[in-house]
Amino acid sequence: MTVKIMQSDEVKALLGKVAGFDMNGGNERTKKIVHRVMHDIFQIVEDFDVTPEEFWSAVYYVGELGANGEAALLAPGLGMDRYLDIRQDAEDEQAGLAGGTPRTIEGPLYVAGAPVSDSFSRMDDGSDTEAEIVLIKGQVTDENGVPLAQAVVDIWHADTKGAYSYFDQSQSEYNLRRRITTDAEGRYAAQSIMPSGYGCPPEGSTQKLLNHLGRHGQRPAHIHYFVSKPGYKHLTTQINIAGDKYTYDDFAFATREELVVTANQVEQSETACQHGVSGPVTEVEFNVTLVATDKPELQARHARLRALESAAV
Repeated sequence: MTVKIMQSDEVKALLGKVAGFDMNGGNERTKKIVHRVMHDIFQIVEDFDVTPEEFWSAVYYVGELGANGEAALLAPGLGMDRYLDIRQDAEDEQAGLAGGTPRTIEGPLYVAGAPVSDSFSRMDDGSDTEAEIVLIKGQVTDENGVPLAQAVVDIWHADTKGAYSYFDQSQSEYNLRRRITTDAEGRYAAQSIMPSGYGCPPEGSTQKLLNHLGRHGQRPAHIHYFVSKPGYKHLTTQINIAGDKYTYDDFAFATREELVVTANQVEQSETACQHGVSGPVTEVEFNVTLVATDKPELQARHARLRALESAAV
């Protein structure tokens, strides 16, 4: 079909009414954004000759996506989260705030209010006796290498099955989730277990679309971080464990070369021994550099819906 109607007065008038341009009240920015979104959707229908059957299939898919609670899972899978990171990196560059440890996506599985510990914490509840014991450690400094004491290192990761506490009701409360304040030398450490990567629900809405794109829905083994301290840019990042099949093929596009960390098996960890953990462990070291800023809005994580956010202390 070669029908072209986007430039017709009828369609232009329809878009204006859809966006509320002919009505008083409302939010002008919202009106402009809705107008642009709907214009682009109409244009896609015209350019690709989308059939009514295809259109309604897409509408029902959006409804299914919401019912499955997978919208925040699909977003990174379509590169949206990575795009926002690229944009924020460019904004930092323009504002003279580039540098420090690279950011990468938060993901949808953070839970606010994890227990707080001073310099060291055990993150797992001890229920997985077959899991590989991991000692996560590092130092937080400024761009000049000066240690930052009392920085908050908020860490969370999956269990050996790729599942996260709170969302996986079989796990104990705040299992594999801790907030650790750095010591006088800016150091933090945590005893935990080696996480596994995970895949999108195979029968879920996200994987359904990925199948149409010929893509997998797998993530490598990784560990999430929020790192913050007054006077410094809040950092949202995560590390990927080197050697995982999907380390450089993450469906969520979170991998950055600087954030790939090697897990080293040692017979005795000096750091672990300092905290009463003896015997063979796997060390994962991740040092963090924060960038100073006097802008309060950059010192806090951005607002979005997060589990138990209102209960966080």
